[in-house]
Amino acid sequence: MTPPPRIHIVGRRNCGKTTLVCDLIAEFTERGLRVASIKHTHHQHELDTPGKDSWKHRQAGAALVGILSPGMTALFRPYEQTHRNEDRYLPLITAAADCQLVIVEGDLHTIAPKVEVWRQAAVEPPWATEVSEICAIVSDDLTADAPCPVWPRSNIAAIADGLLRLVDLD
Repeated sequence: MTPPPRIHIVGRRNCGKTTLVCDLIAEFTERGLRVASIKHTHHQHELDTPGKDSWKHRQAGAALVGILSPGMTALFRPYEQTHRNEDRYLPLITAAADCQLVIVEGDLHTIAPKVEVWRQAAVEPPWATEVSEICAIVSDDLTADAPCPVWPRSNIAAIADGLLRLVDLD
């Protein structure tokens, strides 16, 4: 089975990435698509609860720990710092095999297609002026000087259409 395409929503802090990702998930779901989402972060924090059984299993050396509850499934898989960032997506993309699209919030340094969220009020220019792999900018400023298309933040349907074109799902 071919894995679903992955697209990253990137942007500087407090630019609206999470809000846009949630709006896109709702839009795609309303259109009948199954969407998986991944949150990428540079911050080191414990996703599992220290002291709980699953955490103890990992501390004992388990390479993968799963939790199954009546309404949720979770996997915890520790990684060595030597793993390339792209390799870390493989288990998550595999788990999303029954989805048509994977939306990742963050990860400017990936090789997957990226769309930047940028606000006119931002002090810094859009990353797209420096990062050629950014395919489009979603912004409240349609006059932004950018080397790629600028999509209006106010039109979620148009943004969704643009994303589907980027990953050849239109």
